[in-house]
Amino acid sequence: MLMKKKLSLGYVKFLVTALGLFLWAGVYGQVPGLVVEQNPAKRVATAPESVFKMFQEAGMAPVNHELTALEVMKIEKAFAALPPLHQKILKGHLHSISFMDNMPNTALTSPVEGPDSTKTFNITFRAGILHETISEWATWKEQTCYEASTTPTYEISIEAGDLDAIVYILLHEATHVLDAVLEITPPVLDQADLVEPTPLTEGVWYKMNVPNEKYIDSLLEKTRFRSGKKVPIESAPEVYKALLKTPFVSLYGMASWSEDFAELATIYHLTKKMNQPFYVLVRKNKLELTRFEPMKNKLIKRRLKQLKFLYREQ
Repeated sequence: MLMKKKLSLGYVKFLVTALGLFLWAGVYGQVPGLVVEQNPAKRVATAPESVFKMFQEAGMAPVNHELTALEVMKIEKAFAALPPLHQKILKGHLHSISFMDNMPNTALTSPVEGPDSTKTFNITFRAGILHETISEWATWKEQTCYEASTTPTYEISIEAGDLDAIVYILLHEATHVLDAVLEITPPVLDQADLVEPTPLTEGVWYKMNVPNEKYIDSLLEKTRFRSGKKVPIESAPEVYKALLKTPFVSLYGMASWSEDFAELATIYHLTKKMNQPFYVLVRKNKLELTRFEPMKNKLIKRRLKQLKFLYREQ
């Protein structure tokens, strides 16, 4: 989510504890003395002071992470795997990338003030994701949606292959930058604003964080990225059955139309362009109860033509 004003302490705590797996915050900052590299993968800098301050005011203690040679290699591979339009947009609009230890969430994309009107952004990542696979990280993220302690016989996992998690997370965050520059989803000053839809949001979203009425489900509205609360893990089979009746590729994609676009573009690219799996498994006593595979959903397939522009020759 992109905001035009400083986030309040209470709002930051809500995002980090309730929604804070990806954050897209409009906290303007400056990264002094940065020499712009032609290759966006090499635009590594310490995160803007405003990002450190935001986390510190929320009671956290993030520190800058110095990258190893192996980590640099992983980052460069992730940038090389981006769709053509993402690569073009990042060359003109990515100010810097940063890596933190002791960061509470996975990643945060924030605008950076520049000398002119060009929109530029910093993306800050939790450094630990450089040593996780997509399957490991996505499984952890999905598990945070459920209260599992009462029923240990239930398991939630995501099978998304063995590529580095940074491949998925960079693509997701880069999609936010592309979205902010090209306005694929409608720009809003307030989440309550009622604005004209774009082709991507028309028929799917009513407001920035309110789905079209036909896709509002009472159970899905209780899930973490809609309510900020966990649901019992026993309800997981019904959660994914309900999600299959919507055009959303993930529970996180239901958080807002910007997250919807980022998740749709990322999972499409991962599965259709990189030939990786992506599905959620719910097991009880090691036996499969439910499998949610978004790319087989007819409602999602109808939206995929709207992603073709990401792959046109520029």
